[in-house]
Amino acid sequence: MQKLLLKSLYVVARLKYPKLPHDLWYFVRDNYYCKLVQGRYVVRDYVLKKKYKVISYHGEFDQELRYVLPFAYWHHLNGTLRKTISTRQTKEFYFFSEDHEERFEKRVWTESYAHYDVPNMTHSNSYSFRKWAQVPYKTHFKNDVFVFDKPILIIANKYNIEWDQPPINFLDIPTLDRIIKQVGASYQIVYNRPLPTHIVQDNSETMVLNEHAWLRENHPEVVLMDDLFAQYHPATVANYNHLQLMVYANCNHFISMHGGTAALASCFGGTNIILSNTAWGKEHPFNEYQTLFPKLSGAKILHAKDREEVLTHLATNY
Repeated sequence: MQKLLLKSLYVVARLKYPKLPHDLWYFVRDNYYCKLVQGRYVVRDYVLKKKYKVISYHGEFDQELRYVLPFAYWHHLNGTLRKTISTRQTKEFYFFSEDHEERFEKRVWTESYAHYDVPNMTHSNSYSFRKWAQVPYKTHFKNDVFVFDKPILIIANKYNIEWDQPPINFLDIPTLDRIIKQVGASYQIVYNRPLPTHIVQDNSETMVLNEHAWLRENHPEVVLMDDLFAQYHPATVANYNHLQLMVYANCNHFISMHGGTAALASCFGGTNIILSNTAWGKEHPFNEYQTLFPKLSGAKILHAKDREEVLTHLATNY
């Protein structure tokens, strides 16, 4: 039955969106099927409304932020969330869950494709927000610990293998230098690029950029998240993700990179400049930086196609 439905929905996607590239019809089809699956829970979700829903996930971090966590939070608000299960260092992300288990040691990107029981689970131009609610991270984690004399500007960088290619979406050292010189007088810049020892990894191998040592030598005024973690763990923050949530909650200005880095920075309101090369990723043909990402917190999303456009957005908006 599932195979037949998927084939039928693929035909519907082709007929409804004939101008989409052919490889994108599968994404639309899958999200159609996710919506249909929710029909089996109508009585439990809207009539009985008892705590029954167990949500388990250990796929890509990006999708967990975009789809799984808002789904889990909706069930919390609905009174139907019983338990959540994810990887290590996720308890704070699921702060609203009465029973959260950190079961998995590693993220597996292919695991994401098995989640037809979540209303949205992949890229699409037909998202359903019926069972999707903004998670109030900024309100919950706002604090008096990570406060500086100037407003915070977080540079959330990455330097990973992407789509089995060398790093594509990242800020190199010359660009970092230009950003710091351009806005450093107005903002307390906090630089964040988690190392493999800080977070649970998936298939995206982290590469060596050597920018931490360069920042310490050339821009000691920049605060490094690595140093904050060394200073505040474990007395104040339980893990690196907890640190990110607390620092981000006190910030309204972000520069982030395509993927989970951009999704996390979009969960805290304010303005988020996202560097994302339009030649890669499905966010662009589905226009998700205008549809999905702003809904994560009401953040203003500014898409930069290259590093020069990051600097242009900075000059105009920060």
